Amino acid sequence: MRRIAAGLATAFVLLLAGCAPPPTSSATPSTATPHGSPSPTASPSPLSLHSLESAYEDVIANVLPSIVQITTKVGLGSGIVLDTAGHIITNAHVVGQASKMEVTLATGGPPRPARLVKSFNAGDLAVIKVDHPNGLRPARFGDSSKLRVGQIVLAMGNPLGLSGSVTNGIVSALGRTVSEPQEAGSPGATIAGAIQTSAAINPGNSGGALVDLSGSVIGIPTLAATDPELGGGAAPGIGFAIPSNTARDIATQIVKYGKVTNSHRAALGIQGSTVISVDGQSIGVGVIRVEPGSGADKAGIEAGDVIVSINGRNTPTMASLAEALATLRPGDQAKVGVQHSDGTTATVTVTLSQLRTD
Repeated sequence: MRRIAAGLATAFVLLLAGCAPPPTSSATPSTATPHGSPSPTASPSPLSLHSLESAYEDVIANVLPSIVQITTKVGLGSGIVLDTAGHIITNAHVVGQASKMEVTLATGGPPRPARLVKSFNAGDLAVIKVDHPNGLRPARFGDSSKLRVGQIVLAMGNPLGLSGSVTNGIVSALGRTVSEPQEAGSPGATIAGAIQTSAAINPGNSGGALVDLSGSVIGIPTLAATDPELGGGAAPGIGFAIPSNTARDIATQIVKYGKVTNSHRAALGIQGSTVISVDGQSIGVGVIRVEPGSGADKAGIEAGDVIVSINGRNTPTMASLAEALATLRPGDQAKVGVQHSDGTTATVTVTLSQLRTD
């Protein structure tokens, strides 16, 4: 598990929810009647509880056969069956550097060999293909743009290698922007529009399914939060998933073209790295290379410059720069704060290009 800095104004850090290694209390306010006197707390009727249980059971029975365990030489994660041809969608960090892996169905049976089709590291998504797809049941994907905060969801996957596990929760928030670490085994992706959920997400859940009560996949569980004040222990009920619309779009491009042809992500057109000051503080993104003809090139940004802000938002690190760009679209114009190598500063207007995927 790798801790990562989140694009959230909280004391939490995030960690990737896969791969796993190979195998306070508070008072509840009373409810007042129109006359102001407390009303007794109503307990759920047996019928409503039975209906909810039945809904859970139906969703699990219908969706779990579409969830698989993906095992590489260094760890394991989860995946979702995309089609009857054997394509499976998962997180790029589940696959890591592996080109071959094994897939085990949640319904049992021997492991099946699979191979990587393509990873899209910028979005932490990947598609693999099973050599023998007989018996695979594709999942049904829903429209994540229609999600509502408070909606009940189930997370399905293989946490800690416990195949076919299910947890429940709600959609806690929408439209989060979170960043992963850029280190061995992690693509350092920035996820825009992430779904925050209270459904428990643990190592091995990555690449699995976040499902609504209609049985539709509406997200790909990817990240979980930890609390440094608890010694890095899990922060209960704070997990993040990639929206299904994003995941399905990227996966469809990979299946059709063998690569991502349209990332829908904005880019400056530079290669850079975080610059650290003499006192150990991150102060900006140093430009290592400018892509010829890019927006940055046309705006006069050069190698050796340091990018310190986007549209007035400070960008002291590569992650913060990626988070700022994740809120924009190709073709947008951005005001970029630049510190030149001679110490002078300027603000230039950059027409953003599309993030390259090769």
